[in-house]
Amino acid sequence: MKIITYIGRHKSNMSTSDSNCKDGTSSKSSYDLCDMNNMLQNMSTDDNNISVCANCGKGENESHKLKHCKACKMVKYCNRECQIAHRPQHKKECKRRAAELHDEKLFKQPPPADDCPICFMRLPTLHTGSRYQTCCGKVVCSGCCYAPVYDNQGNEVDNQKCPFCRAPHVIGDEFLERLMKRVELDDANAIYTLGYYYREGMYGLPQDYAKALELYHRTGELGCSEAYSNIGYAYQNGEGVDVDKKKAVHNFELAAMAGDVEARHNLGIKEARHAGNFDRAVRHFMISARDGKSDSVKCIQDMYSDGQATKDDYTKALKLYQSYLGEIKSDQRDKAATADEENRYY
Repeated sequence: MKIITYIGRHKSNMSTSDSNCKDGTSSKSSYDLCDMNNMLQNMSTDDNNISVCANCGKGENESHKLKHCKACKMVKYCNRECQIAHRPQHKKECKRRAAELHDEKLFKQPPPADDCPICFMRLPTLHTGSRYQTCCGKVVCSGCCYAPVYDNQGNEVDNQKCPFCRAPHVIGDEFLERLMKRVELDDANAIYTLGYYYREGMYGLPQDYAKALELYHRTGELGCSEAYSNIGYAYQNGEGVDVDKKKAVHNFELAAMAGDVEARHNLGIKEARHAGNFDRAVRHFMISARDGKSDSVKCIQDMYSDGQATKDDYTKALKLYQSYLGEIKSDQRDKAATADEENRYY
């Protein structure tokens, strides 16, 4: 059973004579208990459906809609005036609950990466473990990109084609033209790639931090976690924008929540080394270890050696990382990694 805590003022029009509450409870001179009983009956046990203003106690109906406190979602108000009037009473609890809601989102394990469309195994986190194909928009693991291709007679054939759609590889202007077609289709990976090229001034494009940020924001809204990480670096280093540490951290957190393992690991570093919040650091490192960041396991090992993490923490991190390896390892990917360091996937 959920218990509701009501925070606010309520003015009563009841007299001090005997009266009955809606549930039949009798009250003489004290209206507080009766009012509270009546108020609780008007309030849903769902936090999102509180039906009275936390400041004036006015109920919600079809003609009088209330709005949640945007920060904590715990209470509702008639209007901004009621919210301002109630702020002194609500401020402390609002900050506490808002921080709880933020951490619930921040430390939630993000969904795993997509599978390779050819071998159907989980794509590695390490960027060299997969390739984006501008022809069809697929992200294919390095193992499938490296794997030999045979014709109907079993003879090995030229593999200079996309391993998924078999379109020929192109370079230079043709490559950029193909990429732009994917951008026009709102392909998040293509938009991110184009943003990176503007940031670095590649493929004949001018180095343009502002354009890169515009593209990163666009692809971030489409679900590209790395885009938010790059926006964070832009604010951290002043690339195309003024240096703003708060905005940098905010975007690193968005990236981590969307599944960017580098951003998650760096948040753990920040909590451990700069803030001394070792419990929060361990929580970050656990998530990034589960998503394939071996450096996060090493950080927890170092924290264990320094007495900042427990043996159980280190054991759990090792198991999480081993579980990740079990999902991504294959003979073909090993062959690709052995043949070329650019195919390394863990």
